[in-house]
Amino acid sequence: MHRLTEQDQIVGVRIHQYYGKWPFWRLGGIQEPASVLFSLFNMWAHIQGARKILRQVPRQHPMRFYYLMWSLTSINAWLWSSVFHTRDASFTEKMDYFSAAAAIMYALYYTTIRLFHLYRPIHKLMQTSRASKSWKHYALTWLCSLALLGHISYLTLLPKFDYTYNMAFNLAVGLLHNLLWLLYSMPSSHSLVRRFASRPKSYRPAFVTKAANFVALTTAATALELFDFPPWNLIIDAHALWHLVTAPIAYYWYSFLVEDSLDLSWREQKI
Repeated sequence: MHRLTEQDQIVGVRIHQYYGKWPFWRLGGIQEPASVLFSLFNMWAHIQGARKILRQVPRQHPMRFYYLMWSLTSINAWLWSSVFHTRDASFTEKMDYFSAAAAIMYALYYTTIRLFHLYRPIHKLMQTSRASKSWKHYALTWLCSLALLGHISYLTLLPKFDYTYNMAFNLAVGLLHNLLWLLYSMPSSHSLVRRFASRPKSYRPAFVTKAANFVALTTAATALELFDFPPWNLIIDAHALWHLVTAPIAYYWYSFLVEDSLDLSWREQKI
């Protein structure tokens, strides 16, 4: 493969993909060193983000558990991303894709709980250790769980992995997640959602803008996944760059989640 690639570069022919993969220079047996390194950057960002949640968000906060669970699903996803880019095999590929889908689906799950106030308010959580959940919360849990299970089952039972469908599924879930946060970040005069249950729709703290910034940054980063190009010096391609830019975006998102969680209106909520 590398001999053919060298010949193509000498005569000025565009580098070709082999079985859907660009030719990369390996490092110690690692097939895609840059993607492995940048995946570990993302895992580190989520570990630091989880620590930030643990340190700064009160134990009684109704969203604390959901944010920590999203951190764990994201850490797992980036761990398997680094494993897959180290050694591309059928098992590592599926674990990478399925773990990523679980993290994206859980992001949509906790976002829906947060924006539509399906959590238990702080004053009720402090009254009992076993605060019951509403039927809407259970319905959302089952819906997201079955959607993810159906997605994984479909891709597992197919005779050949459907890469187009897998990308379309993740893209659709991710876009819905981003759309909800865009609604959250709209100007006060055009607010469509009540950001905090105890305040009117017009209540819009300054940190709300961070949600819109996050959507803009993730949308721009996704372009690297959609518009691929041959690797620079057979080391860094668009996919690796996507892994690189998502790490600081993830850390930025945790700073927003903490600011949102510390808004004083949380203690006023009576749901």
